[in-house]
Amino acid sequence: MASKVIQEFKADEKVKGLARKYRYDEYMVARFARFVPDLEKFLASMEEPPRTYIRVNTIKVSANALIKRLTDKGFIVKALDLPDCLEVMSEPYSIGASAEHLLGLFYIQDMSSMVPALALAPVPGDVVIDMAASPGGKTTHLAQLMNNEGILIAIEAEPARMPGLMLNLGRCGVMNTVVYGMDARELSKLDIRADKIMLDAPCTGEGVIAKDRTRKTSRDISDIEYCSNMQTELIDAAYECLKPGGVLVYSTCSFAPEENELIVDHAIKEHGMKVEPIPYGEPGLRSFGELKFDPQVVNARRLYPHIHGTSGFFVARLKNV
Repeated sequence: MASKVIQEFKADEKVKGLARKYRYDEYMVARFARFVPDLEKFLASMEEPPRTYIRVNTIKVSANALIKRLTDKGFIVKALDLPDCLEVMSEPYSIGASAEHLLGLFYIQDMSSMVPALALAPVPGDVVIDMAASPGGKTTHLAQLMNNEGILIAIEAEPARMPGLMLNLGRCGVMNTVVYGMDARELSKLDIRADKIMLDAPCTGEGVIAKDRTRKTSRDISDIEYCSNMQTELIDAAYECLKPGGVLVYSTCSFAPEENELIVDHAIKEHGMKVEPIPYGEPGLRSFGELKFDPQVVNARRLYPHIHGTSGFFVARLKNV
């Protein structure tokens, strides 16, 4: 595959100063300066501890029943507008150590990462594929939305990540899922056509810097190019296995346009897919440096920590028309 055009920009004095202040590689801040609104507020927000969110597992419990159980134990949680999403405001001990978590009554999951399953909106009876399933946050969310009915195919390429996926499927009471250990780029070998596909693609992880500060300096331009090429191969594989009229949700936890808008632009131009609106976040970019994207790409959505109070995320809903 030909290399992608990864955009690089010269760092001016402001960028150099912010990179020093917040301890980033200059190339990252120079790129952020081209598309992130209110750059310094954005960088400062990633110095703060990330908020804790949980998703009510409605396979096992209602939101009201879970809130009462947690409140009785001294936790303070707040229901948010996003369906089944609670923010943990105060905890007497780690909520991950609670009996309710061990029983699978909820899943600890950033609010932004709940958006892809909601955007895909599977229903009972659908055939759904999750192309990068572990540790299972989106897989268990999809099963929940499907009411444990239909067929959910979970793909995981890394053997070391398989036990975590299996544990979470069992903990959350998921019964409609078949797990395959394989490279999702070979998905067509399963000879399955899906109503809906989730592709939460492996990425450079720029959006989770608040949780992993090493990512300020542990990735470089070559990592963006590597991920972008792999993501293109993955979305091509997804398209091959999607029914006519089917829906594909593409997401990453990266801010890099080459991992986001450029991949969606490829799906539009190579496969004729249509990008449908999502009612969350900020519009996708129209351009980045020398890259110009199809006008439909603005229907994709970006989530930023300083605007939405979440990890950084990108989500696009594409229809096979």
